[in-house]
Amino acid sequence: MSTAVKLADTLIDQARRYANVAHRSVPKQIEYWSQIGRIAEENPDLPFAMIREILIADQEEPVGEYQFS
Repeated sequence: MSTAVKLADTLIDQARRYANVAHRSVPKQIEYWSQIGRIAEENPDLPFAMIREILIADQEEPVGEYQFS
């Protein structure tokens, strides 16, 4: 389910630029930033590089040898 939210034009413009580089839609870019922010707040000692790796790992396809039936 989606919900319409009003955001500042500057945020949308910034998200559009980053989204183009990362081949994401503007909403997906904002969701990505939201995930980073949430993880950073929940884990203040975690470096950004590790947060990024966590998000990348979440998007990868599971490898057959680690799947449970």
